[in-house]
Amino acid sequence: MDVAVVKYNAGNVVSVINALKRVGVEPLLTDDFAALRRAEKVIFPGVGEASSTMSYLWEHHLDELIVSLKQPVLGICIGMQLMCRHSEEGNVDCLGIFDTDVRRFPSSSDLEGRLKVPQMGWNTIHHIKGPLFEHSSENQYVYYVHSYYAERCAQTVAETDYGLAYSAALQKDNFYAVQFHPEKSAAAGETILRQFLDL
Repeated sequence: MDVAVVKYNAGNVVSVINALKRVGVEPLLTDDFAALRRAEKVIFPGVGEASSTMSYLWEHHLDELIVSLKQPVLGICIGMQLMCRHSEEGNVDCLGIFDTDVRRFPSSSDLEGRLKVPQMGWNTIHHIKGPLFEHSSENQYVYYVHSYYAERCAQTVAETDYGLAYSAALQKDNFYAVQFHPEKSAAAGETILRQFLDL
């Protein structure tokens, strides 16, 4: 299978590449427009800061390319957040694929000291629906590392609670996205990656 991983100035893409190799896929890490358009599946992963990563996408016209893709596209972590309308991280307009905004978790003091920001570790997903979760289970655990979250909207296909309910996953047309890290989520994450590759 021809799978491309978007190459841009975001960290942690190596773990996604290794996870794909574990399920039998040799992905291509690339920012080449022709290769990204030709791929059967495209993955837009990474960790990083929203405004600087968006600036890189604008400078290299990758923003225009990503929104024009017709094959299944999966955003992971910052990839998901950049596919939303706007992020409070750097107060930046994003790709606008999903009709929701990205906000910072309230501070621990706002939550009476109950929760730490960033959310780091395992948490459950629920209200799952859609093809990405066809073989997944309600309330299964996945792994998170993030300080910002996408608000729930009409395209929310999974939710997680961390002081408040937010979008754990989004889907619109051929675009899919998850806030958690499937590459670090053991068997549950591998199932979701495999399901994306089977779309």
